[in-house]
Amino acid sequence: MSPLRAQLRHEVSTTLRNSEQLLLTLIIPVMLLVFFSVVDVLPTGTPDPVDFLAPGILGLAVMSSAMVSLGIGTGFERTYKVLKRLATTPLGRGRLIAAKIISVVVVELVQFALLIPVAFALGWSPSGPNWLAALAAVVLGTVAFAGIGLSLAGRLRGEINLAAQNGLYLVLLLLGGMVIPFAKLPGPISAIAKALPSGALADVLRDSLAGGGVRPGTSWLILTPGRSPCHCSPPACSAGNNTPPPPTPNAPSNPEPVSRTVLPSLRSFSTLRTFVRTVLARVCS
Repeated sequence: MSPLRAQLRHEVSTTLRNSEQLLLTLIIPVMLLVFFSVVDVLPTGTPDPVDFLAPGILGLAVMSSAMVSLGIGTGFERTYKVLKRLATTPLGRGRLIAAKIISVVVVELVQFALLIPVAFALGWSPSGPNWLAALAAVVLGTVAFAGIGLSLAGRLRGEINLAAQNGLYLVLLLLGGMVIPFAKLPGPISAIAKALPSGALADVLRDSLAGGGVRPGTSWLILTPGRSPCHCSPPACSAGNNTPPPPTPNAPSNPEPVSRTVLPSLRSFSTLRTFVRTVLARVCS
């Protein structure tokens, strides 16, 4: 078995065997979708609650796998020096990054394979859905949430990162526009929710699948990586060279926190692979 396949198998099996990650990625989204579709207690503003909930829950699934699952796993690997050891093995840094990216995609496919049939079984009937636009939104949402998760993982200790990821998950679940409409949130919270990746992803998915977006144009801009100048250090951003430079003898043992150097330039990267490579290069250094 090749090193990439072995690492990919490890990443996916670890996620699916972890009871907490399984709860966040599969059980909670399905429970929320079923319960609030059957029990009409949320002010969704639609005749059938599932029409509003289904796109938001798909966005929640992306957040749970790309941010929480990836961020928590990477945080503990960083704390216990696993990333450093793996980077020096025949697996290499490139295959390690590829395995993490593919594992997130695999988990998301499992989530959608479960959530979409459940939504249809509950009576979801999207009118004129644009599945290609929804797929593009999922890709961009994955980039955004992976950036948040990896930034926290690169800054915080494993245990603190675990609490922070779970806490942020709950906050974005309740106040991020995924299960509660923007119009039903208090004014300041509603404005913040619309500017968050969670609210933008949910809004774009609702517009793509049901034509129910509040401001899809702005939401696309929030999710789309920008073309602004890169704010990270020149060695990490130099044209045609995505490989970080080797450590120097006088380099400090504790590198600058990832969130200070990489998070401000998140919108400068055009692909998930480039961003994850840069983050893990700093985490592994």
